[in-house]
Amino acid sequence: MDVKIFRAINQLTGRSSLIDHFMILVSNKVRYVYFLFLIVMWFKKHPYRQMTNNAVISAFITLILNIFLKLFISKPRPFMKSRVGILIPSKMDSSFPSKHTLLVFAVSTSILFFNRVLGSIMCGLAVLTGISRIWVGSHYPSDIVGSALLGSITSVFVHKNSREENVRSFSDLFN
Repeated sequence: MDVKIFRAINQLTGRSSLIDHFMILVSNKVRYVYFLFLIVMWFKKHPYRQMTNNAVISAFITLILNIFLKLFISKPRPFMKSRVGILIPSKMDSSFPSKHTLLVFAVSTSILFFNRVLGSIMCGLAVLTGISRIWVGSHYPSDIVGSALLGSITSVFVHKNSREENVRSFSDLFN
């Protein structure tokens, strides 16, 4: 099923250079939109400062999870197993988890807890990022779904365990 869904999405590559370029752009650059968004939100007042703290903490935890999981899980990327449409160069490491997807879902879910409209837009962008990672040939759908769940669960955990009086800013964690 995973391979069938992958092929159904990935076989669309090469049919429209405009869509291919858009998917490459989303796959490579959307994380910078999230980064810029968090910088802007950092300078806003409550509750956006807390939202930014939670998003940064969630992203940091998912990066650690990514490193840890890559040590123990060795799942070949789609282009390593068979001939697929690959639009951008990719690492030869494990396909699971998708770091791009982990990060955007961790941040999106953190935003969703504080602002439903912005969070919904960011979650939509996160879904598009996941689809783009399949489109460009780097990940299977199960990698994306699993990474989205891990990123979201991490944000839920951080949100449930953060209190404004306990964590005033990300920098307070290191003081």
